[in-house]
Amino acid sequence: MEEYITIALPKGKLFKRSLDLLAKVGYSAEGVSENSRKLVIANEETKVRFIITKTVDLPTYVEYGAADIGIIGKDVLLEEQKDVYELLDLGFGKCRLMMAVPEAKKRSELKDYAHLRVATKYPRCAREYFDKLGIQMEIVKLNGSIELGPLIGLSELIVDIVETGTTIKENKLMEVDSIFTSTARLIANPVSFKLKFERLHKLVVDLRAVLAAEKGDKKAK
Repeated sequence: MEEYITIALPKGKLFKRSLDLLAKVGYSAEGVSENSRKLVIANEETKVRFIITKTVDLPTYVEYGAADIGIIGKDVLLEEQKDVYELLDLGFGKCRLMMAVPEAKKRSELKDYAHLRVATKYPRCAREYFDKLGIQMEIVKLNGSIELGPLIGLSELIVDIVETGTTIKENKLMEVDSIFTSTARLIANPVSFKLKFERLHKLVVDLRAVLAAEKGDKKAK
């Protein structure tokens, strides 16, 4: 399969835009769908294969070479810390990792939250954040609705990804600090990038051109 480029796409909010963007530079295959029963979807003419994975698993597929490249949020890259090349900031899927607390429990300084329990899907990122602040916290990893933690007494605060912040406000939580901003990134397996450099480099150049053209069109409007 050396002549093929295998692309991992994440299920969820990044999927459609990723697929549309790749199609604009000639990387497409019939039947690629988030709900496809086929595990591998190939375009024999252009020598492209797609695999669709859970978001958290995607960097692992790329790290081990099961996929040559993939598209994933910077938040997942920072949390998973896999050995991959980050080739391009694609600019979409913008969100931020932030810390939030119940409105009634807001404190005057960040250090005043020390020694509390925090619920998060991002334990590594949360730990690094609190270490930089110089405060100790008890980290509780959750995979579901993080906002539920403070509501039922599982945690005093949360560290989570938000886009608009509407959900945390609806649950009477308030953001007290923004940790980092995340956007979709094109990543590559290091070995694949060297062996298939010409195709992958051209893909990066073509994607940059498409993104620049889209940006120009928006300004023109």
